[in-house]
Amino acid sequence: MIEVKNVEKSFGEQKVLKGITTSFETGKTNLIIGQSGSGKTVLLKSLLGIHKLDSGTISFDGRIYSDMNDDEKRELRTEIGMVFQGSALFDSMTVEENIGFPLKMFSNKNSREIKERVDFVIDRVKLINAHTKKPSEISGGMQKRVAIARAIVNNPKYLFCDEPNSGLDPKTAVVIDNLIQEITEEYNITTVINTHDMNSVMEIGEKIVFLKEGVLAWEGTKKEIFKTDNEAIVDFVYSSELFKKVRKAQNRADKL
Repeated sequence: MIEVKNVEKSFGEQKVLKGITTSFETGKTNLIIGQSGSGKTVLLKSLLGIHKLDSGTISFDGRIYSDMNDDEKRELRTEIGMVFQGSALFDSMTVEENIGFPLKMFSNKNSREIKERVDFVIDRVKLINAHTKKPSEISGGMQKRVAIARAIVNNPKYLFCDEPNSGLDPKTAVVIDNLIQEITEEYNITTVINTHDMNSVMEIGEKIVFLKEGVLAWEGTKKEIFKTDNEAIVDFVYSSELFKKVRKAQNRADKL
């Protein structure tokens, strides 16, 4: 579990995070949502240790990040997997070289062990006949699978995803959402996803954190989001036509 307590972060005179307190649960897909400028990207980067907090604490299974020494922080980084918005694959490397890169950098595995682990995660994310291909030779959906495989190759305790469905068609986006959720449950990972995609919220939103102007305006589950009277979250999600249809259907079902 990742616990966030009274976190504040400013840039100059602009206060971006204003006393955020929440938690991200192990074995669940935890989503951070909000409009542009709400602070969700700053919160994600704060969780990753990219931004130094002005005040408050972030702890990883009881370990407070700001209390860690350099060695402990390096150890924590080996426990983190990251899926970037644009996949961030190395164009000059093959699929298997991209996936094996973290093992070469952060593990003591020999070449045979690396090959076995890479083959395992390639099979797990269902990358078919892609081992020796370059990123430019595969589809956007397959590139996302490579990014996920690379993120989990080192058996992370924590998985962070920044807009994992960016640039994908709706059908492929659902497939990627479901893959992330399956991996989260299968390996009992604490997964945190920064997204603006309401389809993702309705598909895999086991814990949803909604930020508005740097404040935690609402939190709950994908089921609770359909029943909330919180004006801030209702205004935000009602921009989604799909959400309107699902909420109407949910309300009709509740009356039966």
